[in-house]
Formats: sequence, structure tokens, C-alpha cells
Amino acid sequence: MSTTDRLAQLSGAGVSIWLDDLSRERLNTGNLAELIRDKHVVGVTTNPTIFAGALSAGAAYDEQVAELAGRGADVDAAVRELTTTDVRNAADLFREVYRDTGGVDGRVSIEVDPRLARETDKTVAEAQDLWKTVDRPNVLIKIPATEQGLPAITRTLAEGISVNVTLIFSTERYREVIEAFFTGLEQARANGHDLSGIHSVASFFVSRVDSEVDKRLAEIGTGEAKAMLGEAAIANAQLAYATYQEMFGTERWRALAEQGANAQRPLWASTGVKSPEYSDTRYVDQLVVSGTVNTMPEKTLEATADHAEISGDTVTGTAERARAVFDRLAVIGVNVDDVFRVLENEGVQKFEKSWTELLDTVSGQLEKARS
Repeated sequence: MSTTDRLAQLSGAGVSIWLDDLSRERLNTGNLAELIRDKHVVGVTTNPTIFAGALSAGAAYDEQVAELAGRGADVDAAVRELTTTDVRNAADLFREVYRDTGGVDGRVSIEVDPRLARETDKTVAEAQDLWKTVDRPNVLIKIPATEQGLPAITRTLAEGISVNVTLIFSTERYREVIEAFFTGLEQARANGHDLSGIHSVASFFVSRVDSEVDKRLAEIGTGEAKAMLGEAAIANAQLAYATYQEMFGTERWRALAEQGANAQRPLWASTGVKSPEYSDTRYVDQLVVSGTVNTMPEKTLEATADHAEISGDTVTGTAERARAVFDRLAVIGVNVDDVFRVLENEGVQKFEKSWTELLDTVSGQLEKARS
């Protein structure tokens, strides 16, 4: 089987393949265009960690940094311009995919400043500013699903802005995200926006759940605990999909759909495998279900192309088994609610740290360019 065949099978099963990476080098060398052409990649996600890595490597940004330094741009303005330039150019590259899929794919995501994750009003203002700055219909503004992020999601959607809701770990929080999405669309309609032009995905993080639960199971150390290693993340995603099916089967959603609304697709994020004990494609080939997105680091994309076993829908109808997994974890002594709290807090903190590293990197580059 050729490498393209496996990715074609995944795409044919209704899973949109997005790349979890973006850099100026990818754009300049034609690498991203090649992935679109040859590897069925139909979207890109970014985050502060991705941009911190991109800006710290190579010389691809030097010319624009020098131009910004010459204009006297401060570090925050420079970071904004550097990152939104990449996102705008990537969005242009995906324009044909965007057109051919009726706006469903061809999407490029950019995150609000993670330091604002607990501040609703500032998140909304930042989302609006990013939307206007990138100025492309196929961009998605990423807003974290923190308690304070939920009303920001609603208010941003109400302005007709397409949103990628990120850092979702629990099905309870996911349910609140869908409620925020429904309310945002209802308000958007009241505000006179065409609902057919608003798109959204809900990014449900996968591998980090196994990492945290497995750590706790190892600490418990019993045979029963060890037998549950590697069970939590996929079961959690399966329960998330059951929640999606339930809530998008309601009269409330049907009323919105009749007005032209697009469903908020589940997106499997954090699909790079952290443990060498596990198959490096497990968060891809075990989460195949139509109408979803899987955003992969390039290493996972290549592994999927090389040896993933795509065998059709592996999610629908799995909720009962998935619930049994969490029942067993509770009996063993894993406090799952605490797991999700820890993961959300760590997720925000990691992106804040990456943002600080990004600011420090660009600050140094601006000083060098001015010297």
C-alpha cells in the first residue's frame, strides 16, 4: 500500500487531515503546498509553542524582523505581525481547498494571546483584532475553553467570527462549549449575521489525558491499575463524540441548522503519541469517524501515511465501553475530575510559557537587527 493510500483512506472515511504546525520555512520552501497536494492536508493549526519554535529556528524571518526593527515596532507588535503574516499566507494557500469544500476545510487557526485565557473581555477584543488583522474568511480564531473563555466564545461567534475552541479535556467542559456555540450562533442570527458563513471546531485534547492518567496509575501500582494504562484518552474522546451526537441531535440544533448553521466539528488535537510503549498512530486510526478533524504533527502524519491501519469507523457506538473505562478508573482510585483540572491549568501555563519564549526570541531578534 502506498503512503498516499492510507491518508486517502482516512480522508475517505470523512476525517479532515490538518497539520499541527506552521512556519515561514514551510511556506517559503513549498513544503506546505506539497503536503496539500500529496498528503491530503486540508487545514493547519498553530499555537504559541509552534510559533515559538518557528521563530527561534533559521533565518526565514530575518528580513521581516529587520523591516519591523526599522519601523521601530515594539516586541508585541512585531510578534503580531510575524505570526499573522504566516497565517494570512497559509490561508491564501488553502483558498482552493476552502472553496472546494464549501468553507468546511481549508482552515488556518491562530490563537489569542494565552496570557488572556482567564480574561473574558480581553479575549473577545483580541479575537476581534486577530480576525480583522488576518482578514481572511478561512481563518479560525482559537479561544481556550476555560471558564472565562466560554462567554468569550459565545460573544466572538455572535460577531460572525469563526472559532476554534481549544484546550478541551473533559466531556463536561465540552458540553459547556457546545452550549456556548449554540448561544453564540443564536446571538449571531439576532445580530443579522449569515450563519452559513460561520464555522467552528472543538479541539479535544487526546494524548495528554493518557500521560496524566497513566502517571497516576503507575503511582497506584497495582496489577489492576497497570491493566488500565493507555485506556483513558481514547475512551475520553469516544465519550466526547457521544456528547457531540447527543447535543447535535436536539431541537435547538435543528432550528439553527434550518437557518443555515454549520455543525461545530469535533477536532482531535494532541495526537502525537507521548509514550514509546504505544503505537505512534493510535490517536489517529483508533479515532476514525466521519465529520471530524484530526490535526497531526508532521511526525504523526508521516507515521499514519506509512503504517496506520485505517479500518473504517472506530468511534460510533463505543460510548458504553468508554464509560466502563472511567468507572474502573474511579474504582481504582484515579480522580478524573482532578486530572482534567490539572490538564487545563497545565495547558494554559504551557502556552503562556511558550508565548513568553516567543516574545523573548523576537525581542532579541529586533535588538540584533537594530544594532
